[in-house]
Amino acid sequence: MLNQILLNPRLEITDWIVIIGYLSISIIISVFFIKHRSENIEDFFVAGRSLPWWLLGTSIAATWFATDAPLAITALVRSKGIYASWLWWYLGTGIIMMVFFFAHYWRRAEILTDAELIELRYNGNSASFLRGFTAAFYGIFKNCISLGWVILAMLKFSEVMLGGRAEIALVITAVFALIHTLISGIKGVVILDALHFTVGVLSTILMAILIMTAVGGPSELALKLSLSTEAPPGITDMLPNLGHITLLEMIGFTCLILILWLGQAQGDGFIVQRLFSAKNEKHAVKASLWFAVAAIVILTWPWIVIGLGSIILLPISDASDALLADPELAYPLMILKVLPTGLKGLLVAAFMAAFMSTVDTHLCWGGSYVVNDIYKRFLVKDKTPKHYLFISRVSIVFLLLCSSIAAWQMDSIADAWIYIIEIMSGVAIISMLRWFWWRINAWSEITSMVTALLLANGYFISKIIYYFDFININQLHQIQFYYDIDHALIRAAFILIVSTLMSLLVTFLTKPVENNRLLAFYKKVKPMGWWQPIALQAPEIVVPQVAKTSWLGFGFGVIFLNSILFSVGHLVLGHYLIAFILIVIAIISGRMTLRQVENTTTE
Repeated sequence: MLNQILLNPRLEITDWIVIIGYLSISIIISVFFIKHRSENIEDFFVAGRSLPWWLLGTSIAATWFATDAPLAITALVRSKGIYASWLWWYLGTGIIMMVFFFAHYWRRAEILTDAELIELRYNGNSASFLRGFTAAFYGIFKNCISLGWVILAMLKFSEVMLGGRAEIALVITAVFALIHTLISGIKGVVILDALHFTVGVLSTILMAILIMTAVGGPSELALKLSLSTEAPPGITDMLPNLGHITLLEMIGFTCLILILWLGQAQGDGFIVQRLFSAKNEKHAVKASLWFAVAAIVILTWPWIVIGLGSIILLPISDASDALLADPELAYPLMILKVLPTGLKGLLVAAFMAAFMSTVDTHLCWGGSYVVNDIYKRFLVKDKTPKHYLFISRVSIVFLLLCSSIAAWQMDSIADAWIYIIEIMSGVAIISMLRWFWWRINAWSEITSMVTALLLANGYFISKIIYYFDFININQLHQIQFYYDIDHALIRAAFILIVSTLMSLLVTFLTKPVENNRLLAFYKKVKPMGWWQPIALQAPEIVVPQVAKTSWLGFGFGVIFLNSILFSVGHLVLGHYLIAFILIVIAIISGRMTLRQVENTTTE
């Protein structure tokens, strides 16, 4: 079997030496340098809350540099143009809001998972149900879908690079990530993430430079794309142009940048797990800001260059049937097309590293839900720390198996992205309001979640209803039209609005949270906003008045992030004067952003 792999014509022996060498270094680091002895689940999942901002922010970005992202973005750019990257870029505004409004609250709460916050904020059976449901939904269902599309991407990549040995590469890297997570917990995960991120980013940037050289440089790239009859209209548009896209696409884009970014504003899952692990509030805030820059700017532009270059170097007229059927294969095909021996192996190793970073993060994050919010909370209480550590490791293996099943059922990475956007949009505003308005209760969140799930899965539910003859075939087709992929972003905005309105209605129809629970939450988290009835009962609690600072920071941060983003884009396309002006704006706004970061936190 080893001889068959080494004789693979896509990779030379030198490439395999690089791949094996990199994986060996990762194993050595994992086993001998960062093997972390965990005494309890808090140590295992949040590293005793001792990690620095630069390591945490890098780790979050490394997870975003998953195997799905480069394939999906390259395909979107190849088929629609640069503006399609907003399916990723739109999250930047939400992350900046997290920096100034939520990151310090997450760290201040001193919890193990975001599901645990529910019973810190609410009380009663509704809170218990919501915590358990949230843990199962995010930790198992959403987590397995997310990890499933990462596994799907790894399979697609490996099929191109390794041919019939794709499953071997997948199993080897997945098993390594699993073993590493079981040994070291979150501390080992984030340290190895830093290595994977550095190698992955540098190798991808190098590939982008080689593509630029192959096509003749930035100006020549822009010229060739403008003259290409095979490129989508307006392929170099960084903002959509109605002359190049349909009105429906423009409406969807508007929903994305004006409304749907709210879905990322609070942060959740593995992102906030990193914030729980920070040394203090300032480290949590700075980690969020570094993550925004690393994920939105540093990661995406090399992938965009690869997508643009593929139009020229892998023209549609000469494309294989496989590439025509699945443009997500353009990324690995460009590696074979552009990179020399050795560098090809380095990028394959970097891709495997990205896969491992994402797998170990999702396993560690999902395991924390299963143990802390389901097993320990509802099933088996009052056991020893070693018992819960053992169950943590068992749950991690279980999640990897479930994710593999999810990958088996998927065809498209981008479609899975959009499905998650739809579901998450429904809970966005209510989840944010629970920090700032005392009146929000557990039923508010339950309503938003149930409404979002029903609306996002409306076509599936309609098919069941049709099967029992409650609707006819014409009505089913009308519903199917609404659930067409072209309406996805508009549908997500609709789900957000309807879910929020339903939740607010239920909020006023149900009782407030018990006073003692609200008072304890207020004393611990010290939230801004509409807490006056509770604040009057705790005059000794001084809540930092940082609303103005937070809004200023948010405004400067959005300008800063987008200035950097578009300055790199104009450099890529040879528009040097515009790029220079945007860099100056980024420097000024960045300085103001950092000043507001220092003023926002209390530590």
